Amino acid sequence: MSGTGGRVLIVNADDVGLHPGLTDGALAAHDAGVVTSCSVVATGPDFAATAALLRARPALDVGVHLALTGGVPLTPAAEVTSLVDGGGRFPPGWRVSAWRAATGRLRPDEVERELRRQVARVLDAGLAVSHLDGHEHLHALPGVIEVVAAVAVELAIPFVRCPRESEPWRGGAARAPALFALDRLGRRAAQRVRAAGLRHADRTLGIARAGRLDRAELSRLIGRVVGTCELVCHPGLGQAALEAALGVGYRWDAETRALGDAAVRAACAARGVRLATFRELAS
Repeated sequence: MSGTGGRVLIVNADDVGLHPGLTDGALAAHDAGVVTSCSVVATGPDFAATAALLRARPALDVGVHLALTGGVPLTPAAEVTSLVDGGGRFPPGWRVSAWRAATGRLRPDEVERELRRQVARVLDAGLAVSHLDGHEHLHALPGVIEVVAAVAVELAIPFVRCPRESEPWRGGAARAPALFALDRLGRRAAQRVRAAGLRHADRTLGIARAGRLDRAELSRLIGRVVGTCELVCHPGLGQAALEAALGVGYRWDAETRALGDAAVRAACAARGVRLATFRELAS
């Protein structure tokens, strides 16, 4: 997507609507910090309240954080049996869905049925959608990205995230193999997205350090902006409640504070990095 001019950064808060604390963190990091965009989980239990808060913040760009893990699908379980477990719920983590996709057991027609309902729920809530991405990046899986691209084209949603991590080792030894695999998936996804006439950021930043972005790391990543980049972040408020509910070990409160730190905005200015939204670039 190079050619938009200069060094451009979209700071996108994931997981909005998944828990009230995640919504509060994203809004705080937008109101007082550098977050310009967010991705909403349409299946989240906090969706209705979140939609009202987002409608009151028209400057905050909105995308759909497509979910195939955690929680309950919007489609009746009997219609999406390849996406759910015996209790009619999505698998709790990415490995089950990724394995089903790799072994041909994730049915594209069921993926399409569910993802269409998720996007429709956000649109029906009166929110303009400028981009699509996925919870745990599962939208980039073969057989899923093709569906995502088709839905984006039909609904005139111009951007799709293609997660690429050029520093997988920064995630630590345990996460590095998965991050290397994600980079390959993201590169393949980018080919599919461009072939569909859609757009994606030149680079994604922050994935290797998900949930652990502090002021120093944010400043370092700002220095790596080339062309148009998306910085993926996970702000939240209420550390204890979030850890009890989600249990993934993210430092939500600390990341929210870092995103609101004046030094981070100053680092953007000092390096000639312009903060933007997907919506702005699409127009």
